[in-house]
Amino acid sequence: MIELKNIVKTYQTGDEKLVALDNISLTIGKSEFTSIMGPSGSGKSTMMNILGLLDHFDSGTYFLNGENVSNLSDNQGAHVRNKEIGFVFQSFNLMPRMTILENVELPMVYAGVPAKERKQRALKALERVGLSDRVKHKPNEISGGQKQRVAIARAIVNEPSVLMADEPTGNLDSKTTIDILRIFQELNADGTTIVMVTHEPEVAIYTKRIVSFFDGTLQDDRLQKPKML
Repeated sequence: MIELKNIVKTYQTGDEKLVALDNISLTIGKSEFTSIMGPSGSGKSTMMNILGLLDHFDSGTYFLNGENVSNLSDNQGAHVRNKEIGFVFQSFNLMPRMTILENVELPMVYAGVPAKERKQRALKALERVGLSDRVKHKPNEISGGQKQRVAIARAIVNEPSVLMADEPTGNLDSKTTIDILRIFQELNADGTTIVMVTHEPEVAIYTKRIVSFFDGTLQDDRLQKPKML
């Protein structure tokens, strides 16, 4: 599903060059549920941006679902992103003036899906996350946990190859965090590949694999028996 070979990413700040990722090689297979962990400045967010084709890297090779995506233009990257990757962010990133249904339909608008099919698929995705009764609400009319469930529905509506979640429980209380992780585990059980950035060990224990970064290097990569919900 994901194969990185010798990825290097640097940032120039004044006269100083910061190595954000130092020769990273990593493979993530289909239907895995992987946590990416590490302290601030470890490279985990840079890794997520590269995996999600939101940032370029200096050298190395990246294969996504069998396709070499190392040197795509911005337009090509956007096309692959919309087709292959679903994103869930800490801050939800919902459009405040749109209804819940319209928010979930949005990726399909960009993909050119006809209106009738958009509505059917959006309703199905909302049903999957338990929000069929909220389709006409606006984001400011629902709770934080419900907003994140809308974001998950939006992320899966195009049936992407991989779901990427960046600190998806960072703004949620402990009970709501468990609700979101349960949805992730259910999606993973149905075959969805999930890569999740988190700094919280109590969240990572619900995943099948933990990849740890420190100072731009891959420090640890281990499989585990996840805590099931």
